[in-house]
Amino acid sequence: MKAITLTQPKQLSRKAILYSLLTFAGLVSLFPFYWMFVMATQPNHVINQTPPALLPGSELVTNFTNVLGTIDFFGAMMNSLIVSVSVTVGSLFLCSLAGFAFAKLQFKGRDALFVLILITMMIPPQLGLIPSYYIISQLGWLSDLRAIIVPGLINAFGIFWMRQYIKEAIPDELIEAARLDGCSNFRIYWNVVTPAILPAFATLGIIVFMNVWNDFLWPLVVLQDQSTHTLQVALRALSDSYNRDYGMILSGTFWATVPLIIVFLLFNKAFISSLTQGAVKS
Repeated sequence: MKAITLTQPKQLSRKAILYSLLTFAGLVSLFPFYWMFVMATQPNHVINQTPPALLPGSELVTNFTNVLGTIDFFGAMMNSLIVSVSVTVGSLFLCSLAGFAFAKLQFKGRDALFVLILITMMIPPQLGLIPSYYIISQLGWLSDLRAIIVPGLINAFGIFWMRQYIKEAIPDELIEAARLDGCSNFRIYWNVVTPAILPAFATLGIIVFMNVWNDFLWPLVVLQDQSTHTLQVALRALSDSYNRDYGMILSGTFWATVPLIIVFLLFNKAFISSLTQGAVKS
């Protein structure tokens, strides 16, 4: 009994220390977003004052109104949503399909082709900027959202991630059993593999959506018409070389970050629920 009574306070103290560290780490992680929100509510002359303001001000509506008067914020946000959702859905389907092929199908040159795909991950994307621009211009897709959607539908990391996850999560015996039941390769992928890799879908979905949403260089190059600008390109117009309104800039940046947080929370819930379902089934 003494041993039990002694170990309980130790466990409680360890949990208290652990939760305190996690709470502190969470607050540190959230502070930049809070600071951006505070600056988005301040007039321009308050932002550079010393000591800095730590509490929200009263200029949030005014700063965001200035944003709306400078750029087509909601139009650019709609373009970003169309591009990000299209690329994310397409990447999840195509990368998982390719990952299934590399993990469970036997065909000539499979391993060599997979190595070539991995090598492309070492090449900086900026090196392909000029040939990619030439291809897009020849297709007539300049100032068209297809110029961003189509090239982003598949990526080497997504194939690598799905291949590794499917290889470890799906037993070969399950694939063979499905083949004995008369299932085609696509039927095996759709009915057997897809339900088992929902956590991988959630993780890759978060990564792809955030990368596409935050992409700036490629949309800046190919989207020359303002009506097709994504949000990151449109926010560039808020920065004036001679007179920068930091309250307006940070207000636009703050509201451009909110959809990312919402999507992250939605995918995070899907990720946790998928793990829970897998644990219950097992």
